[in-house]
Amino acid sequence: MDDLSLEKIEISGPTLASLIQRASSSPSDVDGLIFGQIHRIVSSNLSDDSPADFASSSSSDQIVATVTSFICSGKTVSFYDPLGRVDSRRIDSLRVDSPDHLIGWFSARRKTANRPSMRELAVTSSLSSQFHLPIEDSQNPKSTNMASSVFFLLTTPSTNQCIHTHEYRAYQFRSSKQRLEPRSVALVNIGPAFRGHYGSFSPKSGFPPLICELSSSAMSVDCDESSLSAKKQATKDQKEIDALAEGFQVGDLKRLVGAEAANYTGGIEEMYERMLAKIESLASDVEKSSARVFEQEKHNRKLRNRVARIGR
Repeated sequence: MDDLSLEKIEISGPTLASLIQRASSSPSDVDGLIFGQIHRIVSSNLSDDSPADFASSSSSDQIVATVTSFICSGKTVSFYDPLGRVDSRRIDSLRVDSPDHLIGWFSARRKTANRPSMRELAVTSSLSSQFHLPIEDSQNPKSTNMASSVFFLLTTPSTNQCIHTHEYRAYQFRSSKQRLEPRSVALVNIGPAFRGHYGSFSPKSGFPPLICELSSSAMSVDCDESSLSAKKQATKDQKEIDALAEGFQVGDLKRLVGAEAANYTGGIEEMYERMLAKIESLASDVEKSSARVFEQEKHNRKLRNRVARIGR
């Protein structure tokens, strides 16, 4: 795989603001993974001001990384060890809910210099050697892969200042040179300068995974931790839940996706309305029962007072 160089790293204003807010609100230093896409953009300086500009127009081929989201790692369990070696299983568990590709990671430190440390270099090197993502190229369907080599560093000034400031820089790890090279950070906006970015953009809406099968482990009880009576109680509880569902099974949820969704949602809504009616009836019964209990308590209190007066 070629050690391709990024022209720049783009990030939207809300994503950058959210990243800075997460770093500033954390009680200590924080790090995590960043997700996004890598595009091959053909930008052109074509202008319609004059025919001379049209004749002298040219285009350039650029590889641009776009950050779309991030996720912080846990406070107690990190995705890398003290030597900077990443744990691929830990990373897979962190990125399971992200619809985009893993393009790198970030580190946020307080009152330190805005330059990568030796450990951060080792983490980026280990990450780029294990994870890769395709380069989105509308001109060439046969996309090539690129290492997840982006590193985003956020720091605060080492001296106390009246204005709370944040410094950030982006880097790309070059495996051929074994070093982190700084890259320019561009905030994605609307305008002529971002025409190439929006021209190569392909909209994506990640649909969350819909598990349509009932896990046997979820309904079973560990033999070492519970008795046979507990298993019977779990089975009884499940039967009561099935009775409330009125014939709807967990496996039928897959019909909510696809051509049958329009017809199937009507039945789900009717079942939901009937369940709400049952809840309202149950709440009314509880309210009446509570009122009777309160009246009984008042009656018992009066009886106790009478007995106390007679005893005197």
